[in-house]
Amino acid sequence: MPQRLSGFISMMGRGHQALLVLLSVLLFAVGILPLEIQRRIVNGATQGAALNTILGLVLAYLALVLTEGGIKLVLNIYRGWIGEVAIRWLRMTVINTKECHPDDLTTLAEGVEMSIVLAEAEPVGGFVGTSISEPILQAGILLAVGSYMIFLQPLLALAVIAVFVPQSVLVPVLQGLINQRVKTKITVMRHLSEEMVDHTSPQSPKHQAARVQRLFATNMSIYKLKYALNFLMNLMFQLGYAGIFALGGYYVITGRIEIGTVVAFISGLNKVSDPWGALVDWYRDLRVTQVKYELIRDASAPDAHQPSAVTQD
Repeated sequence: MPQRLSGFISMMGRGHQALLVLLSVLLFAVGILPLEIQRRIVNGATQGAALNTILGLVLAYLALVLTEGGIKLVLNIYRGWIGEVAIRWLRMTVINTKECHPDDLTTLAEGVEMSIVLAEAEPVGGFVGTSISEPILQAGILLAVGSYMIFLQPLLALAVIAVFVPQSVLVPVLQGLINQRVKTKITVMRHLSEEMVDHTSPQSPKHQAARVQRLFATNMSIYKLKYALNFLMNLMFQLGYAGIFALGGYYVITGRIEIGTVVAFISGLNKVSDPWGALVDWYRDLRVTQVKYELIRDASAPDAHQPSAVTQD
């Protein structure tokens, strides 16, 4: 197996990753257009535009929404296929390593092999499908929507940008703490699996009970960190809405902007909340998957005895 997760992702198919990137770019390029149409519909309705004009904008909005949904459907299915190919390869690598070295018990214990094939390979392989296209898609949406907001009203855009500054500091710190616990969790689960296969130890029930309790404590620690971060992220977004309502309301009252601009900002903040959350989730998955991949790689040594990568069905 490649030494790094990035090498494994590349081995699973650079051409596939390039196509995913193209679909991602197309998706965020199409996704920015509905915001402008929403603004024009609201302004048209409040400024006495003709009904046919508004209906035309509504039809254009629906066409864009359907196009965006269709591209997203294709992208998600394609990602899923690539991820399943990677999962299959990891599982076969572990199984073939064991078959090639049946007497080498130090290379891959039976319990560790069981843990990797049944549980550990899936999240690592599944990450391959989203490893490159996901950050490009979500960062592209953030950049496109952010640029649009700055174009409409720079000062209002500051209220949106302020939402992300504290989160960009908190996420890496808390994720580092989560990673430490994930590594502990995987190690304990492997020991648990090993002793389930090997029943020779008289202290087995006592050791297993201690490991189960440690898994419980580790998982609860991960939950606390994860959901504390989610709480802080949601709080920041609500403060962003409050800033848009306050500053946007003042600008509308003083005649500096139209009501449609405030609606566009509210929709824009709502639109960037999902990609920002997805980007944070991707970062979490990246850091955790790096840890999991390294553990699988080390357990599957030696590297000389591995099958060739298969990237096609």
